[in-house]
Amino acid sequence: MPHLVRCRTEVLDGLAGLRASGWRVAIVTNEMADNQFGKIRNTGLANIVDAWALSGAEGIRKPDVGIFEIAAQRCGVTLNRGGWMIGDNLTADVAGGRAAGLCTIWIDRGKWLDEECKADHVVTDVTQAMEILRKLK
Repeated sequence: MPHLVRCRTEVLDGLAGLRASGWRVAIVTNEMADNQFGKIRNTGLANIVDAWALSGAEGIRKPDVGIFEIAAQRCGVTLNRGGWMIGDNLTADVAGGRAAGLCTIWIDRGKWLDEECKADHVVTDVTQAMEILRKLK
C-alpha cells in the first residue's frame, strides 16, 4: 500500500546530499511497478533520485545485470564506470551488484545468518551506507 509508506527525513536528506556532491542515484527494485512507483512518488524519492528501474516494468529482475544497466543508462552513465549497489538482499543486491561490476554495501537486517557475505561493506542502516559513499567523494 504505497500511501502508507514513509521515508525517514535523514534518508531523504542523505540522498539529496549525495546527489549534491556529484553522485548519481537510482532505485532498482524487484517489486510490482505500480506499487513501487507509488512508493517512490509518495515518499518524495521521485524528486531526489536520478532514475529508477522497476522489475515489474522492465521484465527482468535483480540479480540480472540488465536491470542495473537500465538504471545506469537512465542516470546517464554506464556500468563500466563503476558504482555502488546498496541493498539488504545478499543474492539480488550484493551478488547482482557484483555481477554488474559494482561495489556493494549490504544492509544487514539479520535475515541471512547462514549465508556468506561478499559485500565490500556491511552496515545495519542505509544512513551508514550513505556516509560511506559521502566519504568517497
